[in-house]
Amino acid sequence: MRINKLLSNSGFCSRREANRIIEEHRVMVNGRLCKPGQWVEEEDIILIDNKPIPVKDKVYIALNKPVGIICTAAKEVQGNIIDYMNYPEYIFPVGRLDKASQGLILMTNDGELANKILASEGKNEKEYIVTVHKPFDDFFIKGMSQGVEICGVKTRPCKMSRVSEGTFRIILTQGLNKQIRRMAKVLGYKVIRLERIRIINIKNNDIDIGKWRNLTEEELIELKHNLK
Repeated sequence: MRINKLLSNSGFCSRREANRIIEEHRVMVNGRLCKPGQWVEEEDIILIDNKPIPVKDKVYIALNKPVGIICTAAKEVQGNIIDYMNYPEYIFPVGRLDKASQGLILMTNDGELANKILASEGKNEKEYIVTVHKPFDDFFIKGMSQGVEICGVKTRPCKMSRVSEGTFRIILTQGLNKQIRRMAKVLGYKVIRLERIRIINIKNNDIDIGKWRNLTEEELIELKHNLK
C-alpha cells in the first residue's frame, strides 16, 4: 500500500498529515528518504524522525453528534469534529453526517476498519429517523423505498416505515452526500430534522446529544464479524 495509507491505518496520523511529514523529509524507508506516494510493504523498515512508527492502541468511539458540527478532520474548518471532541489522541470520523443533522458517528484511529465500514459494496446498514415539513402519503414511502434519481444515479432500494404523519424511519445501504435530504426533495418534501440512530450494529440510544462513549468489546466483535 502507499505510505500515507499505511501510516493512517496504523493510527499514527491522517493521510494528509503523512504527506506533510514526508514532504518535510522526516520519513525513511529501508534507509532511504521516502518519496510522496511511495509504495511500501508492511515488512519494510519505516522510520519517522529516525524512530520506528509508534504502536498506537486502537480507539473506537460512538459519538452522538449535535447539529452544527462538521464531520471533517481538517483543523482549518471552523466547527470541525476534531476540535469539538478535543480528544487527546489522533482519531477521525468514519464517513460523514452533514452539519444540519445529528446522531451517530463513529470515531477511530483504525483506518483499516474505517475502510471496511465505508466500502459501498459491503452494503452496510445505516438507520435514521427523519421528519419532513408536511405530512406524507404512501406514494412518498413507495418512492423513497424503490429509489430516487439524485446526483445522476438512482439510489438503492431501501427499507422505510412511518413513525408519524410527518416522521419516518429509513435504513440505507449507501452513503451519497446528503442522500436522504436530496431524495425527499425530489419527491417534494423538505427535511427539517434528521437523526442517525444506528450504523450496522452500533446504536446511539444510550448516548446524550453531544456526548460519546467507547464501543464495548461485544459491540466491536460483532461489528468486525459483520464486516467480514
